[in-house]
Amino acid sequence: MTLAPADRSCPTLDTDPFSSEVLENPLPFQQALREAGPVTWLSRYGVYALGRHAEVHAVLTDWQHFQSGAGVGLSNFRVEKPWRPPSLLLEADPPHHDAPRHVLEPILSPRALRQLRPAWAENAEHLLEEVLASGAEVDLVASIAQAYPLRVFPDAVGLGREGRENLLPYGDHAFNAFGPANELVAKGLPGIGAVAGWVNDQCARDRLSPGGFGAQIWAAADRGDITHEQAPLIVRSLLTAGVDTTVHGLAAVLYAFATHPQQWQRLRAEPGLARIAFDEAVRLESPVQTFFRTTTADVRIGETVVPAGQKVLMFLGSANRDPRRWAAPDVFDLARDPSGHVGFGMGIHQCVGQHVARLEVEAVLTALAHRVRRIELTAAPVRHHNNTLRAFASIPARLVA
Repeated sequence: MTLAPADRSCPTLDTDPFSSEVLENPLPFQQALREAGPVTWLSRYGVYALGRHAEVHAVLTDWQHFQSGAGVGLSNFRVEKPWRPPSLLLEADPPHHDAPRHVLEPILSPRALRQLRPAWAENAEHLLEEVLASGAEVDLVASIAQAYPLRVFPDAVGLGREGRENLLPYGDHAFNAFGPANELVAKGLPGIGAVAGWVNDQCARDRLSPGGFGAQIWAAADRGDITHEQAPLIVRSLLTAGVDTTVHGLAAVLYAFATHPQQWQRLRAEPGLARIAFDEAVRLESPVQTFFRTTTADVRIGETVVPAGQKVLMFLGSANRDPRRWAAPDVFDLARDPSGHVGFGMGIHQCVGQHVARLEVEAVLTALAHRVRRIELTAAPVRHHNNTLRAFASIPARLVA
């Protein structure tokens, strides 16, 4: 590990952004990071860090100088052997990234997803009926934020009913592993073999139902758009990134409405604002907080020259609360235009499944707006710590029908 930046004029922070204290409340650290400058050296890990929107956006859209192929976590796939092979989408650059992306984009496009809208809306209504029938006081995470994506997304991919609860610990460990080998990673190691084995089994052609996202990926392999070796890896990428992130995004927007009752009343009056509400919650809470890139050449960020081969850590959550980009950035506001947030990434690696997440959350919020007058917290929420994700373990609340 490099103990000091090559450019000694670069500001330095000794804070551990993966400590339990920062993961519980990252806002003070993010403010210090933004105030330190456009780029900062994190001495604990020997990496450069970006916390301002302009620089994070610039790096996300410059894959030529900031590659993903060396891994989007702290470890380097070219040097270390991870517990899983790299993602063909998230951890690859052109030309290797192009064919898998081109296969998935039409499968997950808004036009293709339109046919799922009626069934997903009906499913959300049924879930809400069950939740309200169980009593007014609920855990918004377990009862809604986790329950709904685990109903509809595996169905859309083509998975069977058995074992889909494995997707949550699998995704949690995958995102933990992007950070340092700390206690969060160690906690997931004993069970990851069995969970990963189940996930890998679901990616085989004969385990996927006809017509689903998975079957369409295998059909692309039959056409020669991708290889048959790539097909199960692309399905696995969907299962890795398609559940946890939506769960935490849905929890974020439910928490935002529970703590901003006037905004909830506005949504009830204008249910068409559901998608704006989701994007605003993603901006505010940023379920995906961080990602790494690796420089391919010496590159200047602000007044600092970052050497080739250096890890750069982007704080997406910090960029999404940057007052240089957003007015009143700590406020959840449906009057805001949240477009331009980096909660789904940006550039060629922007989340290919973001339209799926938006459709899921729209279905849930629309059902809630029709049936629930108020969402009230009944106790303090509990955070779930993850090296990459900003998440809730529990949000105790009362749904006033």
